[in-house]
Amino acid sequence: MKILVLGGDGYLGWPTALHLSRLGHDVGIVDNFARRQYDHEMGVDSLVPIAPLHQRARRWQELSGQSLAIFPVDLTDAARVHAVVGEFEPETIVHFGEQRSAPYSMIDRSHAVYTQVNNVVGTLNLLYAIADVDPSIHLVKLGTMGEYGTPNIDIEEGFIEITHRGRTDVLPFPKQPGSFYHLSKVHDSHNIQFACRIWGLRSTDLNQGVVYGQETEETALHPDLATRFDYDAVFGTVLNRFAVQAVAGIPLTVYGEGGQTRGMLDIRDTLACIELAIDNPAERGEYRVFNQFTESFSVNQLAEMVAALRPGAEIVHLDPPRVESGSHYYRAAHTKLLDLGLVPHLLSDGLLESVMLVADKHRDRIDPGAMQPTVDWRRTSNTVGDARDPVAEPA
Repeated sequence: MKILVLGGDGYLGWPTALHLSRLGHDVGIVDNFARRQYDHEMGVDSLVPIAPLHQRARRWQELSGQSLAIFPVDLTDAARVHAVVGEFEPETIVHFGEQRSAPYSMIDRSHAVYTQVNNVVGTLNLLYAIADVDPSIHLVKLGTMGEYGTPNIDIEEGFIEITHRGRTDVLPFPKQPGSFYHLSKVHDSHNIQFACRIWGLRSTDLNQGVVYGQETEETALHPDLATRFDYDAVFGTVLNRFAVQAVAGIPLTVYGEGGQTRGMLDIRDTLACIELAIDNPAERGEYRVFNQFTESFSVNQLAEMVAALRPGAEIVHLDPPRVESGSHYYRAAHTKLLDLGLVPHLLSDGLLESVMLVADKHRDRIDPGAMQPTVDWRRTSNTVGDARDPVAEPA
């Protein structure tokens, strides 16, 4: 199959491209290298060093014999997006190509506007390109469990059956996103569903939980193939931050009460979910949603699990920078991918040690100051990094 991976230079996009290439697919990568620009803007870097994309691709071809087509394209450039889809002629498009940090989107007005324009306009351009070039292309889009928020009812997979005043219908599950980034994902979901309904497109929306892990079967083949490991307060995940803090002998920083609960999954399960979605595509005109996570933990539970692996590790509670409940009900359905055959790797089965090993191996690259929260949701302007307006220029 011909598969185009958007955001193929990123944390998940790169290992996804390698995995699909190893399976024998003809893979193209679209990226504007904005993620690398964010590092310069924030003054931080991946804990694990990552090679330039073209060097990565050359190393992959050397080791696997498989080539990767590279298209340096910004998705907000409609003409370029249309041209790439027409030139590559993909059967499937895997869409990771968005700004994915909630704190980044809450820095100030310019970062909120940038996030929504980059994400929403980019996806709209893509939908128009698919509709014009080949409506049969299957769009596999990375969403987020954060679209739902934390309602005081069970979260279903995308849709909910509602009976109101004697009438019943199946409607999109109510969304309560917690940042301008998560709002952009909600807008994406609505736009994609609309395009499927009016143009007969087909799409799988993967509402993903928090991903942990840095190594896959393909990235482990050579250091040039490594993917990112973000631990800073803007782009890092909570589990990565805790692991790095424990390794560096820094107190683990829990925001607020620590009762916030999130769905989690191993990076290898992300690849498996993408593969399952591709192998079992949506029908023409179908918009479907899979909740993509395997376990749920509270922030306190994660901190305690990490601290247990480093005797003497201290846990401290900071004033919460986000506007959210410190403890809440959280129960979300996630059966559709399991029904398709997903066999998950579980953090509760001892995978946390592998995250700690990555942090320990690269401990000389740890920047302790990068882990202090600097973005306060209650403020309309925060000073972070070099405080310039976000720039996403193709390299």
